[in-house]
Amino acid sequence: MGIAKITDDFDMRKIADSGQCFRAVEVQPGIFRFVTRDKIVYIKQVGEGRFDVSCSKADWEHVWVPYFDLNREYAKIRETILMISAGRPYENYLKAALDYGKGIRILKQDPFETLISFIMSQRKNIPAIKSSVELTCQAFGKLARTAYETINFFPDVQTLSFTSAYDLASLKLGYRGPYVRDALEKVSNRTVDLEVLDEMKDAQMLDTLQKIRGVGKKVAACVALYAYHRLNILPIDVWIQRAIEEDFNGDNVFYEFAAYAGVLQQYIFYYKRLGEQGYWLVG
Repeated sequence: MGIAKITDDFDMRKIADSGQCFRAVEVQPGIFRFVTRDKIVYIKQVGEGRFDVSCSKADWEHVWVPYFDLNREYAKIRETILMISAGRPYENYLKAALDYGKGIRILKQDPFETLISFIMSQRKNIPAIKSSVELTCQAFGKLARTAYETINFFPDVQTLSFTSAYDLASLKLGYRGPYVRDALEKVSNRTVDLEVLDEMKDAQMLDTLQKIRGVGKKVAACVALYAYHRLNILPIDVWIQRAIEEDFNGDNVFYEFAAYAGVLQQYIFYYKRLGEQGYWLVG
C-alpha cells in the first residue's frame, strides 16, 4: 500500500506492550509486526502521522483499520475521561496514567485466538504467555514467509480440535490443558458460538463465555473487550485490583466512566505495571 495517515493516538510500542495481544513484536528497529487470523502487517513510522505499511490498500481498510479501531478518536476518549475525573481525588493519578499510556488503542482481535490465549494466560507472566502462544502457533499453525521472517499463524478451531491429548500436553499448559480442551469442544459444537456472541448483550455474552471450564469473570471480560470491542467491559486482574485498593481508596471508580471503563483500565493497567515499575504479571 505504501503510506497510511494516522492523526489520532497511535503508538505501536505501547500497543505491543499493553498486555492485550501476545504476538505483536518489533522485528527490526522501528518496524512492528501485527498478525490476526491469516493476515500480517509490518508498520514503520516515517513522519508525523505517516506510517509505511506492508499490506494492500484493501487489507488496510478492511482488516487493519478495524483491528486498530482507527475510526474512533482516542484523544477524545482521554479528554472525556479527564473531564469526568475533574475535581475528583484521583484526577491527577488518571492524568498521569493517560499521559503515560497515550498512544494505546483497544485492538479488535480474532475471538477464537483471544479466547484460547487468555485461557492460557491464567497465572502466567507476559513473557510466559507469549511463549505459550508462539509454541501453539509453531506446533499447529500454518506457515507463512515474509520479507522479514518465517512465521506461523494461530491455528483455527478445526485444527486445534483434532489435536490429541498428547499434542496439547506438549504445549506445557499444565492445569489449563483441560480448559483449552473444553473450550475447543464447546466452540466446535457451538455451545459457545463465537459468531452469535457478537449479537448478544453484555451480560449474556459474559455468562455464555463462562460456560467454558476455567473461564471466569476476568477471562470472559478480556474476550468481550479485546475480541468484541465492548469498551465498557472491565477486566479486573491483579493490577487493576491493586489500583482500586492503592490508588482509589478501595473504590471501583471505573464504572463511573461508563462506555469507556475498559479503555480506562487499559491505561491504568499499562501505567500500574510499567509506569510504576511493576512486575510483568497479568494475574
